[in-house]
Amino acid sequence: MDGTGDGREEEAEILNPQPCSSSNRASMDGIGDGREEEAETPNSQSCSSSNRASMDGTGDEKSKSAVTHGLNEFLSKNLCFNISVTRIAAVMFSSHQTRVTAALRTAGLESSNLIVGIDFTKSNEWTGKTSFNNRSLHAIGDTPNPYEKAISIIGKTLSPFDEDNLIPCFGFGDATTHDQEVFSFHNDHTPCHGFEEVLSCYKKIVPNLRLAGPTSYAPVVEAAIDIVEKSGGQYHVLVLIADGQVTRSVNTSEKELSPQEEQTIKSIVNASSYPLSIVLVGVGDGPWEDMKNFDDKIPAREFDNFQFVNFTAIMSKNVSPSEKETAFALAALMEIPIQYQAARELGILGRATGRAKKIVPRPPPVPYSRPQMPTPQPSSLPSTEADERNQAVCPICLTNAKDLAFGCGHLTCQDCGARLSNCPICRQPIRNRLRVFTG
Repeated sequence: MDGTGDGREEEAEILNPQPCSSSNRASMDGIGDGREEEAETPNSQSCSSSNRASMDGTGDEKSKSAVTHGLNEFLSKNLCFNISVTRIAAVMFSSHQTRVTAALRTAGLESSNLIVGIDFTKSNEWTGKTSFNNRSLHAIGDTPNPYEKAISIIGKTLSPFDEDNLIPCFGFGDATTHDQEVFSFHNDHTPCHGFEEVLSCYKKIVPNLRLAGPTSYAPVVEAAIDIVEKSGGQYHVLVLIADGQVTRSVNTSEKELSPQEEQTIKSIVNASSYPLSIVLVGVGDGPWEDMKNFDDKIPAREFDNFQFVNFTAIMSKNVSPSEKETAFALAALMEIPIQYQAARELGILGRATGRAKKIVPRPPPVPYSRPQMPTPQPSSLPSTEADERNQAVCPICLTNAKDLAFGCGHLTCQDCGARLSNCPICRQPIRNRLRVFTG
């Protein structure tokens, strides 16, 4: 990492570098005088385990680092940039956000447009138990929550590539959208002006929300496709920030897909016909096993347009904040130059298909207040039908009937309960699940 001095030569030597020409040296942004010699050392060495762990957020010595993997893909796809791989490596290993930006620019990405999608499903209330001091991941306070942190870091790195600094922002998974729609951050569906406004709108919206579910990324992916279509085929990056995997029922076999998985996969495949990259940023405790392998479930696409980044794992590393931010930015953005080049080669840049579904987002949620109830009078009458109906509804999605019981005695619906490790009511570990049949 930048600032260690002795390790920079090893980091820059991953891929048997060849010396850069003087013209290439002059074209690089953000490289100090003297790094040319460091980046051009002729010996080839592998990335150390400490560097690997800090860059990909996994610490798995059997896997290549995100940076090495990305650069090897550069070579395997025979992408021709007027810059040596060594110079890109030197930039990408730097701990400064400006160097990350420079690496993307030298790899061919001159401009893009950003879209942000935020997950407002009910599970955000308990998936911060370990990673966010048992607080809701959407808790607004003096300390930025994981969503605010992820938005800020992505904003620092990708803002220079946003041509007009206009960022369409959508929420999904709340009580108004569930797994069917999205809402816009503005009533008139206009985009936010820069990431400062993204954060400002986010903080205003959160207190008005009722978190719900189930989780599906299909609505926000379709909304992003519609934006790309309306732009005439300009390149866009959809940054999805979410706390959970796509909803999967307990009685869905390993070889089957849930309805939410089917719709999400269908949307991602559809998106590969458009110049759109999708980056899923995972916040909170997870679990994330399915999302790590989600790419493998997606059938043939025009190009590999989807990637998952574990924000929590990277941010939990025992390194400086600036190194964490750089590692996250690299992991999130590493594939974008490759995907951008693939879109160019496929000829899908700068053209509209005429096939995109037209999406009309809902307005942002209005402040929710429970209706004032009259002072209850003593009565021997049974509960009303409405009360009974409320008691029978899943407390997570507020939609499905309770049909799954845990060992502690509390109930949810199957779809929501399938992905829980702790009871959302009493927080006890879930060791047993029992189907409940009514009627």
